Amino acid sequence: MMDIGVVGYSEAKFDENIAKALMAIALDIVETNHPSKEYTLVSGLTDLGIPAIAYEMADKRGWKTMGIACEKAKDYECYDVDKELIVGKEWGDESATFLRKIDVLVRIGGGKQSMREVEVAKKSKAVKAVYEFDLPENK
Repeated sequence: MMDIGVVGYSEAKFDENIAKALMAIALDIVETNHPSKEYTLVSGLTDLGIPAIAYEMADKRGWKTMGIACEKAKDYECYDVDKELIVGKEWGDESATFLRKIDVLVRIGGGKQSMREVEVAKKSKAVKAVYEFDLPENK
């Protein structure tokens, strides 16, 4: 079992075609570098931006899906994940739980919270690898 965390833009505007290409590359790298009989994609539960792209690709690959988010995520459309975990009330309250759950972290673009989670993951002994892809935000 391999739990793959994905972080990145949720509401920011970005080139969706580039994001999808980067996500496909990232997930291929994970499968190549971390072979497992079973994968679970873990992200922020919402059906927006990078999490939505990640969940869709995970479903197409036959992976399980999990959403870890704070209560505010319920104010948005959420992806129909296999397992859901709500932690805290404010954005970021879920970060420690998310980082404890995952084996590998993928970042595609992202803001302050994504960058904080990457820095913690890089220092963690539990997270085996971090794969980062920059994605310009369209303003």
